[in-house]
Amino acid sequence: MAGERAMGKSIGFVPTMGALHLGHLDLVRRARSDNDLAGCSIFVNPIQFNNPEDLEKYPRTLENDLQLLEQTGCDLVFIPSVEEMYPGPVMEKYDFGDLERVMEGEHRPGHFNGVAIIVKKLFDIFQPDKAYFGEKDFQQLRIIQALVRMEKIPVEIIPCPTVRESDGLAMSSRNRRLTPEERLRAPEIYNTLVLARELVNIVPVSEVRKLSIARLESKGFRVDYFEIADIESLQPSNTWETNGG
Repeated sequence: MAGERAMGKSIGFVPTMGALHLGHLDLVRRARSDNDLAGCSIFVNPIQFNNPEDLEKYPRTLENDLQLLEQTGCDLVFIPSVEEMYPGPVMEKYDFGDLERVMEGEHRPGHFNGVAIIVKKLFDIFQPDKAYFGEKDFQQLRIIQALVRMEKIPVEIIPCPTVRESDGLAMSSRNRRLTPEERLRAPEIYNTLVLARELVNIVPVSEVRKLSIARLESKGFRVDYFEIADIESLQPSNTWETNGG
């Protein structure tokens, strides 16, 4: 990409772990429309998985991914090996403070450090002007924004809206692992979010949490957490009035 940058061309970048869906392709289209060139990486990052079984079963569909990227107008695809990205022991440790101690960070120790390490490496390689991330992984988005500030990385992070199936289920590579029965039940997550949103400023925050968890459990889910938090700090809120929203 150095040659293109030398010619003054802008670069938009979309990091992925493959098994691409319409949500990923929407990010690539946005990168293509905003910049002279759109680049994408496909790398299943082992150090962000704290569950070995999840890493082993993560869907890998490289041939189909490449066809989709070509159809979407992606200019460059980077597909490194684990040995390329991690030639030696991984020593980096980022401290995101309270941002990584709630929700996913609480339930998946080390996950966000692994995300930050690989995103920093990819930014160093691509040196993009803009990088595109879906709001579906909202805590990850906030972590990456914090990483950019901490490391003073000259890239603009562009949040993009969650892309959903017709029944409301957020598009995700892991949806491929759902059984037919689980796939039928999965939209209840979205339905519960919609119902919770309708109770904003009507029912106390603590009660909405309880009602939402109870509803999900009644639909057959085991709930790790259902959180109502400040949109910037992601710290749990007990009131509808917050600094960020």
